[in-house]
Amino acid sequence: MTIITLTDALRSGRNAAPDTISADDQALLDSYSQAVIDVVDRVGPAVVRLAIRNGDPARPGQSRGGSGSGVIVAPDGLILTNSHVAGAASRIEVTTADGQDLHARLVGDDPDTDLALIRIDEPATLPSARLGDSKRLKRGQLVIAIGNPLGFESTVTTGVVSALGRSLRSRNGRLIDDVIQTDAALNPGNSGGPLVSSRGEVVGINTAVIMGAQGICFAVAANTASFVLGELVRHSRVRRAFIGIAAQQTAIPPLRRRAAGLAQDRAVMISTVEPDSAAERAGLRPGDIIVALDGVTIAGADDLVRALTGDKIGRSVAFVVLRGTERLTVAAVPRERRRN
Repeated sequence: MTIITLTDALRSGRNAAPDTISADDQALLDSYSQAVIDVVDRVGPAVVRLAIRNGDPARPGQSRGGSGSGVIVAPDGLILTNSHVAGAASRIEVTTADGQDLHARLVGDDPDTDLALIRIDEPATLPSARLGDSKRLKRGQLVIAIGNPLGFESTVTTGVVSALGRSLRSRNGRLIDDVIQTDAALNPGNSGGPLVSSRGEVVGINTAVIMGAQGICFAVAANTASFVLGELVRHSRVRRAFIGIAAQQTAIPPLRRRAAGLAQDRAVMISTVEPDSAAERAGLRPGDIIVALDGVTIAGADDLVRALTGDKIGRSVAFVVLRGTERLTVAAVPRERRRN
């Protein structure tokens, strides 16, 4: 029995006349094509082009522009995109798939996840897409990217989920967790557009391309986008806790680790404590090594950042620290971290 792959079918389709393609190959091609066409028909109308102006429009010499993509997630004109696309926008112009030119304003953005939410100014009822459950994704699953790469509107590319659970460094230095890696072709201008499953659900927001590499592109997972969307609608920002320290990853020497009864070999050492901060009021000191927070192991600075979520603002949080040869539990009350 001969096993025919999709790649074989595509090659034969390129190299042979239509009447020489076998019925099996044609059925495979038709099935694949129809799946992509159905998704594009359902989600494509919800994908928009964004033209961004940054700076004071009254001073053209100091005003800069850019473009990107976005996806409408509510019929009244809520649009998800990237923070690096719209986060500093003074004016946003939206072009829909059917050619409408609309104006929008920034609701809020979250540079820590490279997501932003904008809203159409004009009253309108627009086609929208649904955010899916990115935890249901599997490696090798078909995904479709829709966007406006290099200004070419409504461009469709396809690929597969190459990997799940990647971490990607955001522009402000923090790690974005649970990032989807895909080989669907993305280019500048795709940023902020949707990555869509064959069920027609948005499973990611396209965010980054490794320039010079082929087939290595990234999207922020839909579950992260759903959380950020809710926070931006409620607060116009994502609330995160802050205790007022600078810290760095450190190794715990084996003797000290055994004396403290610890299994982990790495933790976070406090280098500085801000005056009048939650950490200072709790009695934390430079040189203290944080090994756990509310029962969650802290093995690096990014673990500490991820653990300080918005639900910890204003309530007592237990830090387990090593101070010299002592293992202490220190209670601190984080405040909300403010953006610069």
